[in-house]
Amino acid sequence: MLESIFAILISTILVNNYVFAQFLGICPFLGVSSKVETATGMGIAVTFVVVLSSAITWAIQRFILDTLGLQYLQTIVFILVIASLVQFVEIVIKKTSPSLYTAMGVYLPLITTNCVVLGVTVLNVQNGYDLIETIFSGLGASVGFALALILMSSLRERLDFADVPEDLKGVPIALISAGLMALAFSGFQGLV
Repeated sequence: MLESIFAILISTILVNNYVFAQFLGICPFLGVSSKVETATGMGIAVTFVVVLSSAITWAIQRFILDTLGLQYLQTIVFILVIASLVQFVEIVIKKTSPSLYTAMGVYLPLITTNCVVLGVTVLNVQNGYDLIETIFSGLGASVGFALALILMSSLRERLDFADVPEDLKGVPIALISAGLMALAFSGFQGLV
């Protein structure tokens, strides 16, 4: 079991990183990665939502959808769970820590539309993971997403001071950098 969990973590963080290998979550990856602080906040919020939504959707799939033969409702139900969870997290943070809510308030609603969150929940079911594997898959996927965001934001902050040709400044150099980072992450393919 421990070997399986370790393999899932290495796979989701490095080998099959949802941003660099599966190309999910590209919009927040490019949109939120201009500053390290915002990338870190988004990474933490996504980690919390992905781990919780993975566990909740696993239970719904196993005990409700599979039992009643309603697997065709999976996408709709999972989106509702994710949206509800994001709203719940937003309400709790607003009540318990207004300063944190102010700092992350803009990024919390974006998590609902982040395709990494839905992708992780669906792939967990397709891979046939049990509850523990599902939780660690969600943790690894969100840590991999946060790693991608933080690496890209660090690079973009450095590129602001680099001598980049005028036509490549901004989004073009960010896309080139993202492609090179994806190529670098493909070097992890032999780990698992």
